[in-house]
Amino acid sequence: MVPNVNKTSLHPGGVVPLLEHTEIEEELHERANIDYDRVAIIENPSVAVLYEDALVHESGTAIVTSGALTAYSGEKRGRSPLDKRIVKEESSEKNIWWGPVNKAMRPEIWRIHRERAIDYLNTRDRIYVVDGFAGWDERYRLNVRVVCARAYHALFMRNMLIRPAQEELEHFQPDYVIYNAGAFPANRYTEGMTSATSVAINFAEKEIVILGTEYAGEMKKGILTVFFYEMPVKHGVLTLHSSANVGKEGDVTVFFGLSGTGKTTLSADPQRALIGDDEHCWSDRGIFNVEGGCYAKCIGLSEEKEPEIYRAIRFGAVLENVVFDSQTRIVDYNDSALTENTRCAYPIEYIPNAKIPCLSTTHPSNIILLTCDACGILPPISKITAEQTVFHFISGYTSKVAGTEDGVNEPQATFSSCFGQPFLALHPMRYARMLADRITHHKANVWLLNTGLKYTRAILDAIHSSELAKANFEIYETFNLHVPTSVSGVPSEILNPQKSWKLGEANFKDEVTKLAKLFLENFKIYEDEATPDVLKAGRNPSPVYGEFLYLT
Repeated sequence: MVPNVNKTSLHPGGVVPLLEHTEIEEELHERANIDYDRVAIIENPSVAVLYEDALVHESGTAIVTSGALTAYSGEKRGRSPLDKRIVKEESSEKNIWWGPVNKAMRPEIWRIHRERAIDYLNTRDRIYVVDGFAGWDERYRLNVRVVCARAYHALFMRNMLIRPAQEELEHFQPDYVIYNAGAFPANRYTEGMTSATSVAINFAEKEIVILGTEYAGEMKKGILTVFFYEMPVKHGVLTLHSSANVGKEGDVTVFFGLSGTGKTTLSADPQRALIGDDEHCWSDRGIFNVEGGCYAKCIGLSEEKEPEIYRAIRFGAVLENVVFDSQTRIVDYNDSALTENTRCAYPIEYIPNAKIPCLSTTHPSNIILLTCDACGILPPISKITAEQTVFHFISGYTSKVAGTEDGVNEPQATFSSCFGQPFLALHPMRYARMLADRITHHKANVWLLNTGLKYTRAILDAIHSSELAKANFEIYETFNLHVPTSVSGVPSEILNPQKSWKLGEANFKDEVTKLAKLFLENFKIYEDEATPDVLKAGRNPSPVYGEFLYLT
């Protein structure tokens, strides 16, 4: 048998038929009708091979001074949540949260999209196969195979999946397969299509098909959606869009937060071991990471502010859509000319204090819901009950800051249920109830942390030292939050916004009322599934500002 990796050098165009074929080639031919006599199939290539192929065959790629590979994702420089679809079939139909998040696709339409993707892959001179694991707890691990046409995509998923040992690759059998034909558009005139982009998941066939977007993040988030379905439905395990780290005493902290609130940054703590920065599950044993890598935002990145992430950008890492000097190859992390959403994907072991294997044998001591309330209404830090946790977890609130997106000229409230609405497969309340049960059972402390202040790290240190758990608290009216009266290293006057507000009491009342009403209006979508305790947590009337908080 001819080793597959050598076939590329023997037949650069992949056009000379071979008498023998590898196990992977045979499986792809049988499962997807990949023309292995026409296309060179590069199986689980090394980082060096992917660098070489990207530089030779993909425009815009380069090696920058840190040793990382830069790549461009084409027109799409972020996810396309409005183009995500799930095949409506008997095995999963009753569980899926159908609606604007999970648009239904008929199996017949799925086959058209799949065939279009396969046809495109069959026109390439070479395609790449990357095999890896998702889930560090072997009891719940999924084998994932990625079939793609770009070396950049292959390297990205090589970083983001857990990398198997050579002996584990020899007879690797995938549980899920991703066919990434993102450089080729979907047919806009196919039933149900609203654009030339399609990210479609079929839980019965255990496949994901990508058309019309080369943004690599669609692959990793597709696997997250798979975990949001598979783990709760089949195993009773809670999937979380979160980061996590662990202290020297085994105390685990889980961070929830939308993009830009500090989920990756705050979990990369030099005093604590990193379990993971984005996707986790909470099982009967503790927390385990889904991924084998990290996917960090790079806008404004500096070694001074985020040394662990900055130093992880080296050979083997993939930089997306960054601007660099064509002569010196020095990256300008402050340049957002291409996008605010500049990113880097790197193996988790590039973080020096990463915990390998990426799982804990203890349950979380602290759950932290991150929000970046640019209006300054929410306190810097609050302690919340399990019922309030469900309310705020379902709300998933933050505010977009002026200047981060075209047309955003002042802070705008944003809500994303479970801090990951685009990736959910089930109704948000199912995840929220599972979370509340675990918090109660394991007696975890839950905190609502308003990031963006220069005191965020000091507050976080006070949580991890147990100082805040023992603090004195006062009630922050309207939202009924428990606010500490003092935190080491933090001016006490900023802990309660009502006391530190500088624009007058009338203005403060107006702003608090406005934000509270936004919370309640958003929650109406989910209240039909909420328990009385959770509804009560969002209905506490303020003795100062009236009873506008009642959900009526």
